Amino acid sequence: MNDRRQHSRYQATSLLEVFEQHSGRYLGRVADISSDGLMLCGPVPQPADTLVECRLVCSTPLDGVSELHFISDCLWSRGGEPGQQCWSGYHIIDIDQRNTEALNALLRHFQACS
Repeated sequence: MNDRRQHSRYQATSLLEVFEQHSGRYLGRVADISSDGLMLCGPVPQPADTLVECRLVCSTPLDGVSELHFISDCLWSRGGEPGQQCWSGYHIIDIDQRNTEALNALLRHFQACS
C-alpha cells in the first residue's frame, strides 16, 4: 500500500479528545496526529468526505496547550465489530496561526516522548 503521508505522525501519549465545535458531539480520541491530519478512535463511524469544525481538548495541558480549533475533512472511516470502536482519518484543511503554533507545540511534545 502506498503511504501518501507527507508529515511524520506521532502517537498521542496523552489523552486528546475531539468534539464537533458547535454541537459538542464527541468524535473520538486521537490515536495519532501530524501537522496536517489525525486518526481518531471513536464510538460511531463518521461519514467520509464530511467537513467538521473540530475542538481538540487535552486532558492535561501539554506545553501550555489545552485546546485547539480547526476544520478537518473526514477522508475515511471504518466501523468496528459490534462492541468495538470505529476508526476515522481526518485531514486538517483550515487552521489559523495561533492554533497552528499550538499544534506544533503538541507535536514537539509527542516527538520528545517517542
